[in-house]
Amino acid sequence: MRLRASVVVLAVLAAIFGCTVWIAGQHDEPVPAGVQRLGPDAGEPVADYLRRASASLPAGHSARWALVQLDSYLTPERAAELSQAVRISKVVLRVPLPRLQTALITRDLPGQQPLVELTSAQQSAAAERLAASRAAPDSRHAAVAAAEAAQLRQGCACVLALLVFADGDALHLVAKRPGARVVQAALPDTSVEDLAISPLLPEQTDIAGPVPDDGPVPAALRR
Repeated sequence: MRLRASVVVLAVLAAIFGCTVWIAGQHDEPVPAGVQRLGPDAGEPVADYLRRASASLPAGHSARWALVQLDSYLTPERAAELSQAVRISKVVLRVPLPRLQTALITRDLPGQQPLVELTSAQQSAAAERLAASRAAPDSRHAAVAAAEAAQLRQGCACVLALLVFADGDALHLVAKRPGARVVQAALPDTSVEDLAISPLLPEQTDIAGPVPDDGPVPAALRR
């Protein structure tokens, strides 16, 4: 009964925070008909995806939703700098612990103050991972979630992708900024509700597949 109650609490927290959580490398299910995936397909060669994503950018003043994917994990401050001149709608966070599969957490950013919203998103993600560490029945999963929460609370460099809305000129500008690995634009007239987001991870350099999960949980971060 206690475990069931903990799971219910975690589900309520997720609903309140308005987020999506999945594990890196485990988001390769087919998307529903009419939904466009922004990010590589499971098993797609990274070089092929980078070419495909770059070719998707529109020209001129045609505005689209687009996924900005980073070449390294950034702090909220650096992510806010990189995203100047575009409207951020969502942020994808992940704590990069060596050789551990950690959660990909997507947060809505409804405000118009990127740095404030990005920082708030990271703090709410920390609260969620802490809740997961208390609810997870497996001790390893609980320890990893607690380690993630500790890093997120400390303002770690954990931002790996941003969903933005901008015209072609602004998207090309963002794609050229230091820190941006690739920007993939959605098809014309695609609504945000018809997008599935599965970003390329900075450490994925060959194939878009699961990251290793055979490393120890950092001792200093264990509960």
